Amino acid sequence: MSEESDSLRTSPFVAPLSENNELPKQPGYVCSLTEELVTKAREELQEKPEWRLRDVQALRDMVCKDYPNLSTSLDDAFLLRFLRARKFDYDRALQLLVNYHSCRRSWPEVFDNLKPSALKEVLSSGFLTVLPHSDPRGCQVLCLRPDRWIPSNYPITENIRAIYLTLEKLIQSEETQVNGIVILADYKGVGLAKASHFGPFIAKKVIGILQDGFPIRIKAVNIVNEPRIFKGIFAIIKPFLKEKIANRFFLHGSDLNSLHLNLPKSILPKEYGGTAGELDANAWKEVLLASEEDFVKEFCRPLSPSNSLLQETPLVERITSEVQGDDSIRGVKSQLYSCY
Repeated sequence: MSEESDSLRTSPFVAPLSENNELPKQPGYVCSLTEELVTKAREELQEKPEWRLRDVQALRDMVCKDYPNLSTSLDDAFLLRFLRARKFDYDRALQLLVNYHSCRRSWPEVFDNLKPSALKEVLSSGFLTVLPHSDPRGCQVLCLRPDRWIPSNYPITENIRAIYLTLEKLIQSEETQVNGIVILADYKGVGLAKASHFGPFIAKKVIGILQDGFPIRIKAVNIVNEPRIFKGIFAIIKPFLKEKIANRFFLHGSDLNSLHLNLPKSILPKEYGGTAGELDANAWKEVLLASEEDFVKEFCRPLSPSNSLLQETPLVERITSEVQGDDSIRGVKSQLYSCY
């Protein structure tokens, strides 16, 4: 099997042109947004319901013309994710879609065999969960607890796989496509040994996907209980962040009152001074495991011999090539030691 035919193995649902250059019939779209969210999408995302299907067709036509061999879903609901993430700018939505597939092909350690049953240890560790209640803006809250990760048990890429699966599940909701998500990261107990696994090479890949390779709106990143070592972690991350995203990072330390200015007590578990009961990581694990069949179809399907390589350098390869030589543990630790 050639590298070219292997390159697009992870795209969700194959939708190639037929022998007559005709597209297969796409599933009809039924909007699930409330009147309030329709209004919000119009105001914030430039989404006009009366033009929605026209916009989707325009993006579909661009994919077929510019990337005829891109093995991707072309149904209305799927393409809408990319239009919403780029405020219905056709060119930017197309580039995001191309990046989405490029990122998947360029990091096999993360995307090969990507399914919930392959990540039971991570999902059972409590490393991540999604809070049962959204914030006042309607954003789902992704909670990360790196202290639950034991590096000797599995590599850091397993955590990234679990995060990606979670994002894929969240973005299926039209409500999340419009409202976006909030991240709550608890760095309690994260020391030098653990932080050194997250060097520039990994950081650039992850940030490249979140900023330019995935159709989701990250509205805020709340960091709590960060030790002094986090200054070193953030020093690694910040150069790769766009200004808009960097300004959405909020460092609260151990000050839960500061956190509550961003996330109300009513949606937070008692571990973070909230009134929503104890944090239950098992509930989200069960949500993902119940979606096993969908993820198997999307990430574990047989390779298609008709796939061909995208003509431009994949996003992840571009953004990581500059730092290949900077990711030694010694280099990373030197940055982190300076924070003590």
